[in-house]
Amino acid sequence: MAQVLRGTVTNFPGFDERADAETLRKAMKGLGTDEESILTLLTSRSNAQRQEIAVAFKTLFGRDLLDDLKSELTGKFEKLIGAGTDEKVLTEIIASRTPEELRAIKQVYEEEYGSSLEDDVVGDISGYYQRMLVVLLQANRDPDARIDEAQVEQDAQALFQAGELKWGTDEEKFITIFGTRSISHLRRVFDKYMTISGFQIEETIDRETSGNLEQLLLAVVKSVRSIPAYLAETLYYAMKGAGTDDHTLIRVVVSRSEIDLYNIRKEFRKNFGTSLYSMIKGDTSGDYKKTLLLLCGGEDD
Repeated sequence: MAQVLRGTVTNFPGFDERADAETLRKAMKGLGTDEESILTLLTSRSNAQRQEIAVAFKTLFGRDLLDDLKSELTGKFEKLIGAGTDEKVLTEIIASRTPEELRAIKQVYEEEYGSSLEDDVVGDISGYYQRMLVVLLQANRDPDARIDEAQVEQDAQALFQAGELKWGTDEEKFITIFGTRSISHLRRVFDKYMTISGFQIEETIDRETSGNLEQLLLAVVKSVRSIPAYLAETLYYAMKGAGTDDHTLIRVVVSRSEIDLYNIRKEFRKNFGTSLYSMIKGDTSGDYKKTLLLLCGGEDD
């Protein structure tokens, strides 16, 4: 049975975009900024509602809400509006997004930056890592349909031949199968691979590849198995150890708050023996901490 995905942020009942725009303007006028009012309001509205607030803000005051927020908010709190990009970010986002989400990301990227995401990836990155990213960015993964067991067997055998049974590794075979087959098909392939080889596919990837390609292939496998579990792990390691990876923490919590953050919370508790809420509360500090706690939607059910 397919997992029902739930976010922690939904449409605010009784929503009034003009009243919200006025509240935000009041919070940013005069001496000092009422950050408490800003974060409480913005974290309790859905993204669609926030877009309506931005339109109302410009209509009422002739000002750009995003520009005002950037000028009024400082430090990590401002980063909640958007974080930078690096190879780790590319891996996480491109591996874990659906074809529909990837198409939307590519469209917005081109509108924002005036160039195609694929062209920028090709210009900045090389090797099999680049080729895997490009395959995923085509967003042409097969749709889920009836499982063809013969094809499952063929793909599992092909991966075994391309890795464990080959001197060296046929990376292209991994890239093609991982980047184009449907999610339900790949889950069966991974099961069949374990039966044929005696190894989990993750073990083979670890042995046969390295660097950014290894991280991307592992991210694809983990996302195929469970996107909430993969993102729960991403959040855990963003906070574990010395220092916190603020960019990753902010990006995942904010971007998944309306999609599956509730499910991510459940996986976090199950896999790491503590709640996401309590780990954020104990491992982070500063001006964005309360915002993330509000987006989490509570300690646990």
